[in-house]
Amino acid sequence: MKSKLSSYILCLNSGSSSLKFSLYDPVSRQMEIAGVINAIGTLNGWFKVSDSRGTLLKNEAGLFKDMHTAVESLTKWLDEHQSKYPLTAIGHRVVQGGPDHRAPEMLTEQLLKTLKQFIFLAPNHLPEELAIIHIFLEKFRNLPQVVCFDTFFHRDMPFCGHHYPLSSKYTSKDLIRYGFHGLSYEYIMLRLKAKHIPIKSKKIIIAHLGNGASLVAVKNGCSIDTTMGVSPIGGLVMSTRSGDLDPGAILFLLKHNKLSVDELDNLLSKESGLKAIAGTGDVRELLEVGHTNATAAKALALFCYTVRKQIGALTAAMGGLDILVFTGGIGENLAVIRSRICKDLAFFGIALDSRLNLCNREVISSEKSRVLVHVIKTNEELVIARHTQNMVQLK
Repeated sequence: MKSKLSSYILCLNSGSSSLKFSLYDPVSRQMEIAGVINAIGTLNGWFKVSDSRGTLLKNEAGLFKDMHTAVESLTKWLDEHQSKYPLTAIGHRVVQGGPDHRAPEMLTEQLLKTLKQFIFLAPNHLPEELAIIHIFLEKFRNLPQVVCFDTFFHRDMPFCGHHYPLSSKYTSKDLIRYGFHGLSYEYIMLRLKAKHIPIKSKKIIIAHLGNGASLVAVKNGCSIDTTMGVSPIGGLVMSTRSGDLDPGAILFLLKHNKLSVDELDNLLSKESGLKAIAGTGDVRELLEVGHTNATAAKALALFCYTVRKQIGALTAAMGGLDILVFTGGIGENLAVIRSRICKDLAFFGIALDSRLNLCNREVISSEKSRVLVHVIKTNEELVIARHTQNMVQLK
């Protein structure tokens, strides 16, 4: 039911090649508008906006040469529709805020200046996120704005999950395991709670599988370990990211290939993973050719293998497993990937119902499965809206 308030919280969530936004009613917490600008930086850009009933309000191809161009297109659309959708606050997703900035914060010039000091921790994410924030701060100075960090969910990880075995000379300088995808994980926990699942007494693994992918182990309602560490490059093999590497492999690249730090960063972030093996990081494309293309098949096998291996590791870390949740674009939509990941995990008590899995049902485990396996569509924007409302205390 629509609130009598005629103003909305704007939630912004940028990725490497996309800009998602939503408008939420601050009272009902219902989404009124959802939009995305996809394929930024390519010739296949697309700007799509729909309302809560699924009615398309905009569905146009366009060339968005960079994130700045995409933001300009979005602000233009907001200006054109401000009489119908006036804004009352803005919430931003930010991947990393260092060790002292994890909880949601009101946006200020000083915070923006401080966050720029942590670009080195997420050089492939923070620069564009902060550039977007700067544009909206300049354009909407009269509106309260809130920054929501992806590391917040992992703030209470214990020592074993949080720290590297390095001298305090280095770890005291922000070199710790932060963990990411926290807004997505927070939403999944809200959904499980809404299902009346006693989450504080369950051992849960959430697999956020998309172009960026990670797993988290949640015990007693808290993150105790996760596959990503100091940056979103680590952990699982991903679309274009390497995931975990032997430190010796990194030294090898530096010494024998004479790579600069920037070249190494670009290699591990944008030219590795599935793309390095099979020429593309798109899992759907790999599935289409995997039955005839040996390298595509190997890339998919490695992806599923690393996810399966980390499920085993995180299960051991918790001393058991009660619930496994798949989310993210791959986890939510590709039944064959879920099936391949769960193959050979029967000894953990995981058994899928093939029919439920193919239908993308919310619970896909069989009746004989000791572990409940869920498929839940994530909603980071709703979590941003909730944090923004709480910070601004919109009534």
